[in-house]
Amino acid sequence: MKLMNEWINAFYRVRGLESNTFQFHSHQEYEIYFFHSGDCKYLINNRIYELQPGDIILLDGLTLHKPNPRPGSTYTRSMLHFSPTWLDEILSVLGMPYLLDPFKKLNNYLLRTGYDESGQFVDGRIKKIAGLIAETDEEKQRTGQKCEPIEAEIRLELIQLLLGIYKMSQKDLAQLPCKKAEKEIHAESIASWINDHYFEKITLDRIAAELNLSKYYTSHVFKEVTGFTIMEYVMGCRLNQVKYLLEMEPDRTLSEVARDTGFESMAHFSRFFKEKAGMTPSNYRKNKRNTVKKEDIN
Repeated sequence: MKLMNEWINAFYRVRGLESNTFQFHSHQEYEIYFFHSGDCKYLINNRIYELQPGDIILLDGLTLHKPNPRPGSTYTRSMLHFSPTWLDEILSVLGMPYLLDPFKKLNNYLLRTGYDESGQFVDGRIKKIAGLIAETDEEKQRTGQKCEPIEAEIRLELIQLLLGIYKMSQKDLAQLPCKKAEKEIHAESIASWINDHYFEKITLDRIAAELNLSKYYTSHVFKEVTGFTIMEYVMGCRLNQVKYLLEMEPDRTLSEVARDTGFESMAHFSRFFKEKAGMTPSNYRKNKRNTVKKEDIN
């Protein structure tokens, strides 16, 4: 269901595993993801969440993310994507631009509601918005024109939803620093770029050029703010992704895992992984399989 050149999409209680085997993806829109049921792990950058019914994830869209439901489980979720620019004018008029802060400042945030009153509120609003989008799409197909009253209602419903989410996340927002220093902003930009490119050939020259910073400043500001050198962080991203693939995609060969995470040779891949994880990649995968089997028995 789509509206206004994909300014907003809503999918309510989607079931099954039909979504292209759930590849890593990103998009320009913000996303509200609501987990209803099933057995699913959700990867956002290097974090893996074990989802529980009623979990809500607020995504900035640009960060790579991927659900990984267990085959055979009744995987049910709702998703709402919206472009923040679609709301700029009305949020400005209402004096409420802060409603988007949970998406901008909380770094892809999980709200664990346990399907309490707040979880039911979000569930209901997504259902209402999905219904209104379907209604306006049907009206446009029938008449050839968009229905402005319904579009206005969709905006208002979305603002109510965002207001509810803002209240739910207010405590964590209040704990954030009011304003980030310039060095922190640059370090985050560097980290974000690395998270999007760690599987490619990365050099300090390339990062500095892409972000329009000097090589010296790029290297030193990142180390100062994060405690990591650039390459330590790159290799950390690769290592975490290797662990994820070994655990979650057991049919991939080790050479495929190495290639897809940016290692130029199997020898370097095996040596680095053993040094950091204390075992070979194949033993790591076996251990994870055995752990899963024990959990299934228990």
